[in-house]
Amino acid sequence: MEFFATCKGIPIHISDSKKGEKTVLLMHGYLETLYVWDDFTTPLLPKLRIISIDLPGHGLSGSHMTNNSIEFSSEIAKEVLDICKVETACIVGHSMGGYIALVLMHSGPLADTEEKKIDRDREIALIHKAKLQAIVKMGIPKMFAHENLRKLDEKIFEIVEIAETHDPEGIVASLEGLKTRQDNTEFLRNYDSPLLLVLGMHDYHIPMEKANLLIDLLPKAEKLVLEHSGHIGFLEEPEIVQKKLLDFLNIE
Repeated sequence: MEFFATCKGIPIHISDSKKGEKTVLLMHGYLETLYVWDDFTTPLLPKLRIISIDLPGHGLSGSHMTNNSIEFSSEIAKEVLDICKVETACIVGHSMGGYIALVLMHSGPLADTEEKKIDRDREIALIHKAKLQAIVKMGIPKMFAHENLRKLDEKIFEIVEIAETHDPEGIVASLEGLKTRQDNTEFLRNYDSPLLLVLGMHDYHIPMEKANLLIDLLPKAEKLVLEHSGHIGFLEEPEIVQKKLLDFLNIE
């Protein structure tokens, strides 16, 4: 069921399957929407109760002025779970969404480097010049391993098409939030609950050198390294990721 709720003063687009042995809250990545999870989650129902949202500044959700900070998104996530009357949930996040998750799909706890902040400023400048759709059309295919581009062409087109719902100023606010996020490495190192890292061997954004650094930084985390995936393994090798997620949640 899809609906809207006001969280922290802004409308949030929410999807909730309502039933399941355990609950997961799905947080999508930059330039995505909650619909990116649909193909991945269908085989997981009704074993899992699936709640997903459009993060602030994305899709049909509102935006928090000029900075959709990671802290603000965390507060939104908590309020969504309260609205859905969920006391305990596993947060699964892809890329940007992984900065507040226990299952980090192609994500990590590190803050932006100075070089990355400059890249984000360039992207902000392009968005102010009405180039958001050009950024989407160029950026979304880069999330997939080259070998998967043709077979997942329909999914790529769908993500690009749905990205037309984004408010450019909301995306700018999200980029500002990414630039200003804190390094959470020590927090995750000392966190008592289980963590899961999902990484791709052909990830344009997290190449294996960086992936190995994340593995070293979080030695207690479970790891899944996908041989035929780029930056969006839950669509590129869904069965493997589905099985690993159910194993991680102790669900047969």
